[in-house]
Order: sequence, then structure tokens, then C-alpha cells
Amino acid sequence: MKAVLLAAGEGVRLLPITATRPKHLIRVGGKPILQHCLEALKFCGITEAVIVTHYMSDAIRNYFGDGAKFGFKIDYVEQSEVMGTGNAVSVTEPHIKDDFVVVYADLLFGRQTLQAVMDNYYQQQKPDAVMATVPVDKPESYGIIELDKKNHVKRVVEKPNRKEAPSNLANAGIYIFNREIFAVLQKIKKSVRGEYELTDAVTLMIKDKKTVLATKLSKDDWFDIGRPCDLLDANAWALKRMEHKVLGKIEEGAHLLGPVTVAETARIRSGAYVEGPCFIDEDADIGPNCFIRPYTSIGKNSRVGNACEVKNSVIMDGTHVGHLSYVGDSILCEKCNLGAGTITANLRFDDCNVKMMIKGQLVDTGRRKLGAILGDNVKTGVNSILMPGIKVGINCWIGPNVMVERDLAADTSLILKQNYDKKETRISNSAAGEFGESAYK
Repeated sequence: MKAVLLAAGEGVRLLPITATRPKHLIRVGGKPILQHCLEALKFCGITEAVIVTHYMSDAIRNYFGDGAKFGFKIDYVEQSEVMGTGNAVSVTEPHIKDDFVVVYADLLFGRQTLQAVMDNYYQQQKPDAVMATVPVDKPESYGIIELDKKNHVKRVVEKPNRKEAPSNLANAGIYIFNREIFAVLQKIKKSVRGEYELTDAVTLMIKDKKTVLATKLSKDDWFDIGRPCDLLDANAWALKRMEHKVLGKIEEGAHLLGPVTVAETARIRSGAYVEGPCFIDEDADIGPNCFIRPYTSIGKNSRVGNACEVKNSVIMDGTHVGHLSYVGDSILCEKCNLGAGTITANLRFDDCNVKMMIKGQLVDTGRRKLGAILGDNVKTGVNSILMPGIKVGINCWIGPNVMVERDLAADTSLILKQNYDKKETRISNSAAGEFGESAYK
């Protein structure tokens, strides 16, 4: 059996993280999301895959290549434009000769979860399709599945009103089909979103009296990544499930507690206190005298220096948190540099949930603690402060003593200029970028 992995989407809701990388290559627990998907497939005995790409396709192809180093045989199909999951599956037809698995490759799911879907397919003597479902707290955000008493799918309702939702079981983005699905996909029409939806093909199958079985997954073994803050939970999810090893140089006086991974060329200096689960990648330099708290991943060639504290955060490759800084519940993308005393505030003064701007709308993240999201190549000056839920676009410069209370567009320089004649201070936005809306409301 082959796998089809859908990895064409741009991940707009994850900006500024996806400004410079496809969503599927974002690392959680030290590995790209797509790699986690492949490893789950391999655990179930699947070693051939077709990856459907579009946004930053070359980055995905360059990372995975022909799949040999991951124990896979990988082919690629380019979706000429993003026209929905139905279209994405249909373009793989020349590569599919038999029954196949379809996986939305921006999900995390347990290995046993995928095995349960496959077992259901074979135990029921190969029904027309199997569709994974998972219980969710907000049915209005998902395609919701209605089942009959035999766990057959009766209908799929896209993002229903909470009161009208037929269940709390969401489409989990994992399917098994036979080749007949390609004929069905030719019959579907564009949805109200202007896309060809795979769930519309499932609906046609049900109308034609085809058997579509549901496999109910555990909520704890499935993770959807839609917003930047979801990556923190995804990282924790991955860290709790990985096998940890300490291989790097641990100086005398450093303390590692709990499950911690330290890569072979990483260095933990004296006085550093690292509490797992935690992942520290190749050539990372930690300490001296710093505190790395649980659920933190630190990328290649990164630096966390003296008197810094990092908690429940993702620090990507080449980023420096030199000294006297606090990074809490935050994501720092590649090649950022924090000046001394930079603080990512992660708790509102009123103790309410942190809000964040997502695609122009102010969204309650549901998180009491959430820091900042920094794109690639962001620099901060000494004693700068980023308020909870702030997003900073790529290539931004934030000057000394600046408090950032609004999202910053890419390529923005934000500094304080002192007018000594009038004895007043003002904020100058010297680049082409504009201030975004404030999430601190």
C-alpha cells in the first residue's frame, strides 16, 4: 500500500513562520511535521509515498529527496495551484495502482492511530473507504461527521453551527481509498470556497450507497496545527513521545533533569539547568548559568547564554538569546538575535486569555500564557519588551527600550527617538512595513 501526503498548502494562518518555510517543514521535537507523518507510515509498514506539493515545493523536495535516507521511496506531484484536497488527490492517479492511504501532512498523529485505521480497513474486508474521526471541542471549526450505529459515515457537515452539529467527531484527515475514488473525484464540483473538496467525494460515495467506515481516534493521539500558538502544543506533544538521548558535551556543574535530548555536537556549559522534556540540536551552545524549562526545543547552531530563562518555547536554527533575557511560551524563527534584557511577556496583566491576530481577525487563543512569535532574522535591542500574543514579521529590527504592543509587518524598523528640545519620546517606524492591529485587548 502507498501513501499520498497532501503538502501543498501555504499555511497563511501560521505567518510569519511560513513566510520563509512551508508549514510541513516546521520542526517540532526536532523534526519537520511531514517527517513525523512519514515515520508513522513506516511504523505501519508503508514505505512508498507520493507527496503533493505547491507552496515552496523545492524546499520539501530538497529536504526529503528520493526518500532513501528516511527508508522511503518518494515521488512528487506538483499541484499547479491550490485547488483543494480533492484536486490534490486526483493529480496522484498515475502513481497509484492499488489501495492507498491519504494523509493531510500538516497533522501529528500517533503511530498506533494510523495502524488502527489500517486494521479497520482490512478487518472489514476492504470497504469502499475508511475515514478517521476524532472528538473536538469546537465542532464549528471542522468538518463534522455523522455516523450510524454501525460506524458507517452518514454525512459530512463542514463547519456547522455549534448547536446544529450532528456530533463532535471531526474529520481527522486520514483516509484509505481504493482506485475507484479517482472516478468519483471527476464528478465533484467546486465548493463555496472555490476548491474541490475530498469530503465532497466522500459524500458522493455515500449517496451512491458505497460503504464508508469511520475509525474513531483518541483525542490525545491526534494534533491539528492551524495557528502559531498550536506549534507550542505540537512541540510538547512530540517531545513527550520521542526517545531521548544525551550525546553532547555536558560540563561539570551542568544539570539535566528528566527526559532530555542533547545532540552529539551540542554543548551544555557549567551552571546550566535543563529540565525535560527538552530537545537541544547539533552545535547548540547552552549556558553558563541559564535555565531551560520543560517543553523547549532549541535548534542547530543556536545560543542561550548567561542568566537567560527559556520556557515552553521553540528556538529555531541559528538564533541567539545571548544574556539576561526571558523567552516564555514563544517561537523564535531562524537567525534571530535578542539583545541583552529582551523580555517576551507571556501573561496578560489582567490574567485573561491571550489574543492574537489571525488573518485580520482578533482570535482568543484559549491560552492563559503565550509570548511572542518572531519570524526569521528579527533583531532586538537591549531591554526591549514584546507583549503577549505579538507577531513580528521577518527581517524586523526592534530598538533598545522599545515595548512592542502591536504586530509588526516584515522589514519594519522600530526605534525610540528622543527629542531633547521638547523632551518627548516617540516611536518611529522607518521601514516600509506598517503597524499591525494590537492583540493586547
